[in-house]
Amino acid sequence: MTFMTRRTVLAGAAALALFPGAAFALNEAQAKKLVDALVGDINRVIASGKSEGAMYGDFERIFKKYADISYIAAYAMGADGRRATSAQKSAFSKAFTGYISRKYGKRFREFMGGRLEVKGVKAVKNYFQVETTAYLKGEAPFRVDFHVSDRTGKDLFFNMYVEGVNMLLTERTEIGAMLDKRRGDIDAMIADLKKAS
Repeated sequence: MTFMTRRTVLAGAAALALFPGAAFALNEAQAKKLVDALVGDINRVIASGKSEGAMYGDFERIFKKYADISYIAAYAMGADGRRATSAQKSAFSKAFTGYISRKYGKRFREFMGGRLEVKGVKAVKNYFQVETTAYLKGEAPFRVDFHVSDRTGKDLFFNMYVEGVNMLLTERTEIGAMLDKRRGDIDAMIADLKKAS
């Protein structure tokens, strides 16, 4: 079995159901409150006029405050996380946090002169989907949805859709491609991730 085929089989076997059996203690108002605060912080950074580097630092702090980093990082690593050591998982989570903050920070930085507005919230399975609309100068408005859960005991978002693009699936594909490039070497992938954006 080739490395690529093994990855396909393992990725296909991974459960896609989110948070099976999770308690549904979170409610619509709490989910909206979290995203209202998240959107408020993003809008403040967008309007700050700070340098690109300073903005990325702000977006990383926002990500750490509002996102379920452990879940997102574990999902991104996928089946390969089973063979990673505790030290590798920790190093990956740290590198991944910086990487995803730069990547999505760059996207949100494009919103300068614009804003995000929360539009609505609905229950989906064991989480809530909070719909927001991005308003950019000279562009048609588009949707940015956040999926919110209290799986950790704290209200956090664990996925984001930007114009219909699923963050979790996108990052799993990206990390998988990095691992394939390095023939499955997790340490080499982590080193690459530190420089990626």
